[in-house]
Amino acid sequence: MAYWKTGRSEMVKKKSGNTSGRGARDLRVKVKTARGRKLSSTLWLERQLNDPYVKRAKAEGYRGRAAYKILEIDDKFRFLVPGARVVDLGCAPGGWLQVAVKRVNALGEKKGKAVGTVLGVDLQEVEPVAGAEAHVLDFMSDDADQKVKEWLGGKADVVMSDMAAASSGHKQTDHLRIIALCETAAYFAFDVLEEGGTFVAKVLAGGAEGDLQKLLKQKFEKVVNVKPGASRSDSSEKFVVATGFRG
Repeated sequence: MAYWKTGRSEMVKKKSGNTSGRGARDLRVKVKTARGRKLSSTLWLERQLNDPYVKRAKAEGYRGRAAYKILEIDDKFRFLVPGARVVDLGCAPGGWLQVAVKRVNALGEKKGKAVGTVLGVDLQEVEPVAGAEAHVLDFMSDDADQKVKEWLGGKADVVMSDMAAASSGHKQTDHLRIIALCETAAYFAFDVLEEGGTFVAKVLAGGAEGDLQKLLKQKFEKVVNVKPGASRSDSSEKFVVATGFRG
């Protein structure tokens, strides 16, 4: 067994075992609960340290594992295309912005392809992402849609959101909160989307999403729910993808 410190009050244990005939080692980090820290926090830290998407995000330069959620969703539905104008609601820390910049060719790196626009808004400042424009803005404010259209120079082709309401610790309450947040994001999308546009947002399964589905089906040609592989299996999160905005 090998041990090393990750902080003043934590000890992490690395467990090894052979996984192939060429001597590869399967390393799993075990975290001991520090004095004064809840077991739930320790389990969260251990899960983060062993999460393959967290490791992959660090290796590939993404700001968080959530980047792989939008990558997988777009691989299936293909809405982040070169030339698209994209709005990312609640864009911090910026992983979805990074993905959008590459896929819509916001930096013009794909020669001969249309150059897209990526705009992020959040209640807090976001570390700059090359090729994206981030603004501190409450998208629920009365003039938010007008500001976004001014910044974009027109309407958006995609509105996407990985936002989640602050957790209360009560599953049903949290479900209702995120559904309400998603509905508000949907109404914002109705104001800024171009005809034929796409809306993508995170929801939590829990029974109250039926009204949201009805609302979206009135405005879009197709509405589906997906759970990308990057979403943890023990999480109730899923994503609603609405395509073909009717205007």
